[in-house]
Amino acid sequence: MGMNVITLEVLRHRLFAIAEEMGTALVRTAYATNIKDRRDCSCALFTADGDTIAQAEHIPIHLGVLPWAVKGALRHVDVATLRPGDAVIHNDPYIGGTHTPDIIIFAPIFYQGRLVAFVGNLAHHIDVGGLVPGSLSPQASEIFHEGLRLPPVKIRKAGKLDPELLAIHGHNVRTAYECRGDLLAQLAANNVGEQRFIELCEEFGIDTVLNGITELADYCDRRMAVELAALPAGTYEFADVIEGDGHCDTPFTIQVRISASDGRLHVDFTGTSPQAVGPINAVRPMTLACVYYVIKAITDPSIPPNVGTFRRIDVVTPEGTIVNARFPAPTGFANGITCQRLADVMLGALAQAVPERVCAAATGAMNGLQLGGFDAKRRTYFSHVESYGGGYGAAYDQDGTSGVHTHMTNTRNAPVEVLETVLPVRVECYGLVPDSEGPGRHRGGFGITRIVTILTDNVECTMNSDRMHTPPWGLAGGKPARGVHFRLENGEKVREMPAMFHERVDRGDRFVIETAGGGGWGDPLERAPEQVLIDVQDGLISPTRAAEAYGVVIDSQGHVDVDATARLREAMGR
Repeated sequence: MGMNVITLEVLRHRLFAIAEEMGTALVRTAYATNIKDRRDCSCALFTADGDTIAQAEHIPIHLGVLPWAVKGALRHVDVATLRPGDAVIHNDPYIGGTHTPDIIIFAPIFYQGRLVAFVGNLAHHIDVGGLVPGSLSPQASEIFHEGLRLPPVKIRKAGKLDPELLAIHGHNVRTAYECRGDLLAQLAANNVGEQRFIELCEEFGIDTVLNGITELADYCDRRMAVELAALPAGTYEFADVIEGDGHCDTPFTIQVRISASDGRLHVDFTGTSPQAVGPINAVRPMTLACVYYVIKAITDPSIPPNVGTFRRIDVVTPEGTIVNARFPAPTGFANGITCQRLADVMLGALAQAVPERVCAAATGAMNGLQLGGFDAKRRTYFSHVESYGGGYGAAYDQDGTSGVHTHMTNTRNAPVEVLETVLPVRVECYGLVPDSEGPGRHRGGFGITRIVTILTDNVECTMNSDRMHTPPWGLAGGKPARGVHFRLENGEKVREMPAMFHERVDRGDRFVIETAGGGGWGDPLERAPEQVLIDVQDGLISPTRAAEAYGVVIDSQGHVDVDATARLREAMGR
């Protein structure tokens, strides 16, 4: 006999509240801007076998990664030796993770002497050593170039931190003070989760809680089964490319075939390019995260993320490809680029099945910027990791959102005041990129521009991005958006930069960032002229683009010339 539905619902909300409270504790106690301001972290509860019980709504890329991070580590740790107060740390993508800066810490939860669950989190550290500040370099050709790689080891034993492990970590990172503080914040977040879970067991009884966890997985499975059964049966294919890997400009293809039948989905990436020399390789858990994210988004996003949610989804990731790389391939840029392209190809395929639920291609990269060096005034090393969003793709019933993180990332931006405090830089400009949207009946969102002036010498600047030459595509007759654009300026000297690069910059150099917009949806000639006018008045679309892309003529008084617009649209539609 199943659990009382009211009890199950109460337990469900309590379990997810624990994960959310852990996230709050982590953000509030972290040291580095990347976690405390940008919130590049995720928290979750796991069963004693490492399956997800509840995960906070933080970073989608972590959706499929965290359980594999715990499961993978448990193959290297003797579970029988775990004791109350222990905590395990690792950051090896090939054991279960993303890239080396994403450090995972999880801890066992014991109740009445019995191992009943795990609590854990993942946080992106601003440095773990390696070739460049921030640890992610386009020149990396093996994971050993991407910094310190920790196997699953106990950072805390019976409640006492391991000073030797902390010393090894601190000796290999450029920003030891911030990174040590972030490790302690991760441990503190797990302490909160453990305490709340034990309180839950004391309130409801351990048998009720564990039974509720099993029932919750079955509940999520039943809800997803209904959604998958409602998808049109058939096979849907799509392919897209990554423009290069930092070592070459040869495109890398991601190919997907999605088959829907009998309430199950079969997702097959056969035909995807072999793994790259450069750091765009994803490990299988990262690919699973992208698949799970898209399926959850196009079915019912309110279904809780739980091990039961994805039971009916089978995923084929050919080994040795960029969606399931073999050791020791570098994985540093897969979060920011490959995972976004995985979301694109999934959406492109599913647009053929449920077009009303799928948006056009979004900005297509996390546009990751790393700045680091030695601040002579403060006599200390600095490192900062920043990622910039762009435009969301339009949908059948709405415009794409502008200037936001899209799909696999959910981080915030670092406020200008914070950036200028932690780095020797001055932010000259921060806004949207005019004319960067994909035209359509519903237009895509606009990309982001930021101009940063360097205020000290010998700063290492690294960018990882994509969609410079293959801009985000539109749907149903919608047009592509403008791609990314980067340049370095110093007086009259202007250098156009590729999508991936590493440069040393000096005082007075200005870095101009312009991210891609989102693709449009539907015929641009069907967009209401009044909507085009609003964008012109807001300075987002030029009068020239209004005429050339939308067939809308703006007169000298700043109004829509109705007759001229009708004639132009008729001529353009022939």
